[in-house]
Amino acid sequence: MSTSPSRPPSVLHMAWRQLLRDWRAGELRLLMLAVSLAVAALCAVSFLSDRMDQGLRRDAAALLGGDALVASDQPTPQAIAELATRLGLTQMRSVTFPSMARAPEAQGGASRLVMLKAVDAAYPLRGKMLLADGRTVGAPKPGEIWVDAAVLDGLGLKAGDPLLLGDATLRVGGVIATEPDRGAGFASFAPRVMLNNADLAATALVQPASRVTYRLAVAAAPGRAAQASQFVTEAKALMDAEHVRGVRLESLETGRPEMRQTLDRATKFLRLVAMLSALLAAVAVALSARDFAARHLDACAMLRVLGQPQRRIAWAYSLEFGTAGITASLIGVLLGLALHLVFLQLLAGLVTVDLPAPSLWPALLGLALGLSLLLGFGLPPVLQLAAVPPLRVIRRDIGGLKAGSLLVLGLGVIGFALILLALAGDVALGLIASAGFAAALAVFALLAWLAVLVLRRLVPQAGAPRWLLLATRQLASRPIFAVVQVASLAVGLLALALLVLLRTDLIDSWRNATPANAPNRFVINIQPDQGEAFRAKLDAAGVKGYDWYPMIRGRLVAINGAEVKPSQYEDRARQLIDREFNLSHSRTMPEHNLLAGGKWTEEDPNGISVEEGLANTLKLKLGDSLRFDVGGTTIETKITSLRKVDWASMRVNFYALFPRAEMPELPSTFITAFKAPVTPNSLDRDLSRDFPNLTVVDVSAQLNQIQVVVDQVIQAVQFLFAFTLATGLVVLLASVSSTREARMREFGLMRALGAGSKLLAQVQRAELLGVGALAGFLAGAVALALGGLLTHFVFEFSWQPKPWVPLMSAAAGAVLAQAAGWWSLRGVLRRPVVQTLREANVE
Repeated sequence: MSTSPSRPPSVLHMAWRQLLRDWRAGELRLLMLAVSLAVAALCAVSFLSDRMDQGLRRDAAALLGGDALVASDQPTPQAIAELATRLGLTQMRSVTFPSMARAPEAQGGASRLVMLKAVDAAYPLRGKMLLADGRTVGAPKPGEIWVDAAVLDGLGLKAGDPLLLGDATLRVGGVIATEPDRGAGFASFAPRVMLNNADLAATALVQPASRVTYRLAVAAAPGRAAQASQFVTEAKALMDAEHVRGVRLESLETGRPEMRQTLDRATKFLRLVAMLSALLAAVAVALSARDFAARHLDACAMLRVLGQPQRRIAWAYSLEFGTAGITASLIGVLLGLALHLVFLQLLAGLVTVDLPAPSLWPALLGLALGLSLLLGFGLPPVLQLAAVPPLRVIRRDIGGLKAGSLLVLGLGVIGFALILLALAGDVALGLIASAGFAAALAVFALLAWLAVLVLRRLVPQAGAPRWLLLATRQLASRPIFAVVQVASLAVGLLALALLVLLRTDLIDSWRNATPANAPNRFVINIQPDQGEAFRAKLDAAGVKGYDWYPMIRGRLVAINGAEVKPSQYEDRARQLIDREFNLSHSRTMPEHNLLAGGKWTEEDPNGISVEEGLANTLKLKLGDSLRFDVGGTTIETKITSLRKVDWASMRVNFYALFPRAEMPELPSTFITAFKAPVTPNSLDRDLSRDFPNLTVVDVSAQLNQIQVVVDQVIQAVQFLFAFTLATGLVVLLASVSSTREARMREFGLMRALGAGSKLLAQVQRAELLGVGALAGFLAGAVALALGGLLTHFVFEFSWQPKPWVPLMSAAAGAVLAQAAGWWSLRGVLRRPVVQTLREANVE
């Protein structure tokens, strides 16, 4: 009775058995760990930014008060209102201006400056208006008002009491808890009083010379968002065609500038961390895959002897690596999903809105990264296993690894680069990080080659210690091997050095933005005749070192003699041209400003100093002439200097400064910023009582909030930073582990020739310390250069070069290389010589 020969296992079954065997042997663990860490870092950042972006898009209309908003110094042009009607948009009109609110004489008769807001019955179009008692309301009823709690505290009133506004007496119907379209700036600091539009005329507060802002908010019906976009486009065209001044389409302004700057920098840093994790993982995967392939050469040669075709072997290893890549990527995605929840906890209070559920895009991006790492950097050397000749079974010197599949490698690198650029979200960040690392890798390889050549000449044949001579000769005898090891170690150390430098400087810049002596009180609307008495109050309270500047309102009307028209500019430049500037004058340049160009000339009668950012936005340069209209008075001046202003400094700053001590011909008020004494409440009460027209802005809560934000962001940055450190250590382990088989062969031969274990341990230690120190020095030097580029072009803060970094990096590289070598090579010196020689690739 004959039996049919057993069928060989399927390719899928063969790949699965290989995967389980290699996993148990530990040959895929380092590779999969690198992929999982890189995908986790990418997904953690991507999930967080994706949910925050979705939340901002969802809530933008509520924060703006509508789908679009037209603000103007005069009543909204009729043509724009008719356009909104024609497009079928719901409209809401409001009027905002500062005024005095008073308590009745029977209740003390106190008064204070408030920001009045009159709204119609359609308010709010978007978002919810909430009162402190939990009610969700719309516009106040005629005869009723909503107020901020500060109004009641300042006037000694309570809900239900009457409040005097101009000629009208209105009843306090509730305390505002949430006002969806409040906005930002000093206007938002003044306590709010909201009334119905129907009561505005009775107050008689709006007069021809009043500084009033009129707003028209529009909203589209559900499913008709295109109408809102069409309104924006056609409204801009109307404004340009009619050369309307003082009318603007407002964009979303969220939070204080220093918070936005902190969050922007933190987001870029987190993206940089994720990019560097991916770059490090690429190096680790390439090294681990080559080591994996080298270990499987003999097994594949035996499969060829047993009749397995090349295509079957290639498919088996491709499926094995694909399965390992998908598994590691899925683990990374899940880990990234959990990590982003940790970020949300670390940023609790900063991310206060209920964020939408994450989309699939970050998960798909993470899977694409994992597969591109495995298939682009891991698969090329593994595919060579299919081409191992059967003759290798008896001749171990043939069938070694070659350069690899250039097509697979090229496609992998292109896909990997596209993923990095998508992750960066910033062209400068993506190009500097990816191109910088590619260039650094080439530089490291070249310098490592030169170092090997120099090393061969420096260590003499006679007179040098045996361990040093053997270590240097080992490196010099296999220069390509040494170049690969130094370059890979240097790339890993470069990422670590770069992140340590940037992390330290970022945290320092955030901490310095709100120093301990930062002003926590701003006072505006101080009249010239009140200046002396006001400053005497501050002196008596022990307030020292405060800012004191005149504030002049002026509109830029001409540049180099040509009339300025809003239609000539776009976006932010248009907004700046379309409004009045806050100007000031000072004989000396403020100490918290830096001269960025030109010369500050004291008492220059025709000069003006312009903030550098404004000059860039409006395309102004030194020598340009400017004409301002200040309350009907025309001022001709020329730009003589440019200043760099830190708007996050919590100091009084201006876009334009005249370098003169006195300018009596211009109408002005004064603004001051100071740090209040230990018991500030009494000073606040005295100032409000003696100068009822002033607006005293207490920013203590904002300062504390900023500091909380900074602390939270720092925690998030450090949390992800730890993952990149882990990825860097994986690269170090992969770099050293990739030399394990070669070291076993070399040390086995030397032991057979009489070398003792102590001598070989010294040789191994010297080689690892030398390679690590060289790689660390190169990494530190390149980190300084890349750090300077990133801080200048991406993070935009001052960069202080640290010459000691290469030396510290060299020491760290030596220690880390020795530690990684001890961990991954600990069994090399204990392996039996007979086994080593039997398995050596020699005839």
